[in-house]
Amino acid sequence: MVCIREVQKDLTQSSKLLIEDKIRRLGLTEADGFRPWNDRIELPKDGVVIFKGMKDYSADSVKSLEGFHRAWMEEAQSISARSLSLLRPTIRSPGSEIWASWNPTRKSDAVDDFFRGPQGLPKGAVVVQANWRDNPFWTAELEAERQIELERYPERYDHTYEGGYAAAFEGAYFARLLADAKRQGRIGVVAADPLLPLRAFHDLGGSGATADAYTIWIVQWVGDQIKVLDYYESVGQVLAHHVNWMREHGYEQAINYLPHDGVNPDNIQGIKYAQHWEQAGFKVEPPVKNQGKGAASMRVEAVRRLGPKLWFNEATTESGRQALGFYHEKKDENRNVGLGPDHDWSSHAADSFGLMAICYEEPGRAANFNRPIRYANQGYA
Repeated sequence: MVCIREVQKDLTQSSKLLIEDKIRRLGLTEADGFRPWNDRIELPKDGVVIFKGMKDYSADSVKSLEGFHRAWMEEAQSISARSLSLLRPTIRSPGSEIWASWNPTRKSDAVDDFFRGPQGLPKGAVVVQANWRDNPFWTAELEAERQIELERYPERYDHTYEGGYAAAFEGAYFARLLADAKRQGRIGVVAADPLLPLRAFHDLGGSGATADAYTIWIVQWVGDQIKVLDYYESVGQVLAHHVNWMREHGYEQAINYLPHDGVNPDNIQGIKYAQHWEQAGFKVEPPVKNQGKGAASMRVEAVRRLGPKLWFNEATTESGRQALGFYHEKKDENRNVGLGPDHDWSSHAADSFGLMAICYEEPGRAANFNRPIRYANQGYA
């Protein structure tokens, strides 16, 4: 059997110690045919267990595993699509099996997509979901720890104990906000009000392989609710691609809000972003002025204030919510000092969502602003 991880720099990162401990607990010794060595474990009847990192293999070198009848992918959520595609045709002896054990992180992870993706369970595969309820060795101490996690860290509890996908990165700005929304039933089927305007909030990205992502949130302000209806993200695409997505999804009448750099020209046609959307027939509000230093932190606080008002359409905002759940503070680990929001893959979704929070006006206030007061005729002279 070959025990596999995506990256394994040395055997301390492998499952070797775990297997050796289990052999000892079962009372098995060399007399029974179990003999641990520095780099492998010998089994009865000439069996052997080795430990490898898939990232080190190429299409040629992986052929060295063809004689193995079992492959165990441990921490399989980290296995890349490349590694999985190399391993599957390699373990193919009659009666051979590939095992995978993992705590689900994202639907897009290669192992999740293969075993639980939209194409369904592969022929001949078996998937078993097991968590703390199925543990015959569950103790009072473990139960107490679970209760503490549920009480203090509800944003990560579902992932840690119930096998749910990771909805929030530990320490993320919006982790509690998303956990509250899920617990209170504000993530589900959310439909637009046909009588009220749709609003599209953008974070601008360029075109080309190294460009930042372009993100759009489709939102509606309805009474005391903020309906988050859809999310769009693409990397390296020209502006026409974003326009087509808006049209294909029926958002031609949406009011568009651009950040301060909406007055800058794009790097393809030299047209200002705001002008491009206007020329495509969309209504565009004047780009928000540059908020200066601390703008990202201001957006974070604006989103947090609106947390109880947020309702997410689950099916169409999943990737956006994943980004919001990951958006976190950059830290100097040596001094434990916060350095402000980290600029990574999640920051683009967070920036456009933060733009929405900065621009938000309660519908009642917006509709009644500067409206003449008309008193009812009470019949007095």
